[in-house]
Amino acid sequence: MTLSKEALIFTRFRKPVLTPGDEGFDGAAAYNPAAVVKNGRVYLFYRGQRVWHGLSSIGLAISDDGANFEKLEEPVLKPEYDYERMGGCEDPRIVEVNGTYYMTYTAYDGKVARLAMASSKNLIDWKREGILFPGWGWSKSGAILPTKINGYYWMYFGDSNIWIAKSKDMLHWRTSKEWIVVRPRRGYFDSMLVEPGPPPILSKEGILLIYNGADRDGCYYVGWALFSKKDPGRMIARAEKPILKPETRWERFGQVPNVVFSEALIKFQGRWHLYYGASDTFVCLAYTENKEI
Repeated sequence: MTLSKEALIFTRFRKPVLTPGDEGFDGAAAYNPAAVVKNGRVYLFYRGQRVWHGLSSIGLAISDDGANFEKLEEPVLKPEYDYERMGGCEDPRIVEVNGTYYMTYTAYDGKVARLAMASSKNLIDWKREGILFPGWGWSKSGAILPTKINGYYWMYFGDSNIWIAKSKDMLHWRTSKEWIVVRPRRGYFDSMLVEPGPPPILSKEGILLIYNGADRDGCYYVGWALFSKKDPGRMIARAEKPILKPETRWERFGQVPNVVFSEALIKFQGRWHLYYGASDTFVCLAYTENKEI
């Protein structure tokens, strides 16, 4: 795959592909999804809320064409443990390694958000693997490169700066407060914070990380950064302008206005699909006809 300016031009689908249910765990909001392709179908794992700013669970919707989804009635991951019971399970990202699916998600106890992991063989039944950085405190948004480099899997995470972590087995991760690889930039679309988006992609030029950024007005955008394949902690290029910004009514009005927030990028039926949350209320789709990124 190659990275080019044209490859990162995305066209919006005409409407949200997932909306809140009439009732149930996602009666008020369905947003911020992960996505996996299996047996020619798209499995979309999304954050559902019964009421705005309320408890979150992770639901599953399945599609044959990538745009029309059928939801499962019950969530596949709902708050059960003390570290998630008061706030919920939020914002999943999923990769597959050697036949096992690994989901990173935010476990929120109502006060502190912690990066957690669950694993599955079938995308339906999930085993919790626990908090990834027990001594870290606040941590979120783990985007994993599912290919080893220099003997390690690499994960980008964080929701103020972006840090990097490494693991030999996908379950035990090492990091440091000093391992910051992306920081906010004054005067840019990401001046307030940066946060990883979908699992990164290994391209010819390097490791492509699509990330989310917010400005001082609290408006969220989608950008990108490129890292060295020899040193995944060394950034070699970065977007000057966002590739996606709030424009449509469902991106500008909702539970949290003026938000586009991506956590899923998949290749499906010959083109790249970028699924993203809109205003913390809906799931939307943007795609590129370019087969290479």
